[in-house]
Amino acid sequence: MADQNPLHPRAFVIGDPISHSRSPLIHRHWLETAGIKGSYDPVHIRESDLKRFVAALKDGTSSYAGGNVTLPHKQAIADLVDNIDETAKQIGAVNTVWLEAGRLCATNTDSHGFSANLDELEPGWDRGKTAVVFGAGGASRAILHALKARGFTSIRIVNRTLARAQELSDRFGGGVSAHSIDELDDVSSGANLFVNTTSLGMGGTPVPDIDFSRLATGALVTDIVYVPLVTPIMAMAASQGLATVDGLGMLLHQAAPGFEKWFGRTPAVTKSLRDLVIADIEAH
Repeated sequence: MADQNPLHPRAFVIGDPISHSRSPLIHRHWLETAGIKGSYDPVHIRESDLKRFVAALKDGTSSYAGGNVTLPHKQAIADLVDNIDETAKQIGAVNTVWLEAGRLCATNTDSHGFSANLDELEPGWDRGKTAVVFGAGGASRAILHALKARGFTSIRIVNRTLARAQELSDRFGGGVSAHSIDELDDVSSGANLFVNTTSLGMGGTPVPDIDFSRLATGALVTDIVYVPLVTPIMAMAASQGLATVDGLGMLLHQAAPGFEKWFGRTPAVTKSLRDLVIADIEAH
């Protein structure tokens, strides 16, 4: 458990910008539900202020037990912490930090969030060992980490720019291969899981037609994007009769390990929390 004031523990989320973050909504709900008199604060930190913020965190003048890190600081903060775990090293980004015995520790919980979401909503999703990962941006790294951790032996990255897919293939090693968008139909053949990590379809951007019938019988299609809740790619998969899981649960589950570090309780991802976040999405 993190070093903290046991009476009023405090945590944060830092980023630039920060007003869009739904982390305060999630953590404040858990604080209220648990009856903890703590706080979770959104803090606007520019890149030029990151070192100063981390220094105050380490020396205790900020009085925070730790917090979340979002763009654009998820890579830069990795060089400022005292201890970074293997998960964050492999993903190449940090999203959660906490103080432990006077040292600032760091991890990345997105891999956990991805797997926990599917564990809850589609148990047995990891029985098959072949997956297609659509997209090779920063978000795909956590997905690749999760799939490798769950024993997937054939992970096929498909991306418009082949070089970016190849870079990830080289990074994650055995069983991970790189493919161009033209190969999507072929590499989908026999896959048990299809994960969209791109923003295709958001803001009216075109989405390529995908023939999900090539996937294995009983295959699952999931998306890490959660606004809208049913993305164009998920709608396409559902129209072809496939099971789908949205990305909101990944957001909720990735938040839980940090809450436990800062506040000493294991929070539950409940329907009431999900409904709370959906209402906020719809309101905006």
